[in-house]
Amino acid sequence: MPTITRFEDLEVWQLARELSNEIFKLYNGSELFLKDYKLKDQLNGAAGSIMDNIAEGFERAGRNEFINFLSIAKGSCGEVQSQLYRALDRKYINQEHFDLLYHKAKEIGQKAGAFINYLKASTYKGNKFKNRQV
Repeated sequence: MPTITRFEDLEVWQLARELSNEIFKLYNGSELFLKDYKLKDQLNGAAGSIMDNIAEGFERAGRNEFINFLSIAKGSCGEVQSQLYRALDRKYINQEHFDLLYHKAKEIGQKAGAFINYLKASTYKGNKFKNRQV
């Protein structure tokens, strides 16, 4: 298995980027949604937070920090899912859009959780500690 050296190569980050772009297209296509500034901004921020926290955790180059940032990203997936319910209830989106985006956010959260479990089981501490003298 090749070593990943860029966060852009992580499947979970790529999926988070797709979700962020899909949410942007969703609310940009609805005048009602655009007028609900608070929900639009919260949904946009939470979706962006998923990919941003994955990237930041990866770039910190330490296992425990990465686990922490993946956990934050996983929490943002739950936030997106909850906000999608509000958008559905307010009839800003239809059931089909809701299902698509909800399941994508859920999948990303599950992948982040699996990645956390993998990292917790790993003995590798990260590049940050590679050359550190004790």
